[in-house]
Amino acid sequence: MKKREGFQDFVLDQLGALGDIDGRRMFGSYGLYHRGLFFAILSKGRLYFKVHEDTRKEYVDSGMKPFRPTKKLTLKSYYEVPHEILENRERLAEWARKAIRRVR
Repeated sequence: MKKREGFQDFVLDQLGALGDIDGRRMFGSYGLYHRGLFFAILSKGRLYFKVHEDTRKEYVDSGMKPFRPTKKLTLKSYYEVPHEILENRERLAEWARKAIRRVR
């Protein structure tokens, strides 16, 4: 990710414990990759992680919604990360690891 803005820098700093995170521009957003595995989306100041049947409930129970790149398209496999998780570096890394395991 060559050109980054404040939010992207913040997220990458928060995820620093994971090491080897790369970002690529995609459709007006950024895709985040860990060792080549696409596990997250940064869009409009929000972070979305890959979810699966066994992790989606955590997001829904926190009141989070799936990623909607357009009004007509909803990606139910990516959910917004709750603010309290985003602010807590250790918990964010834990949730990110769960997302990464879902892509393998």
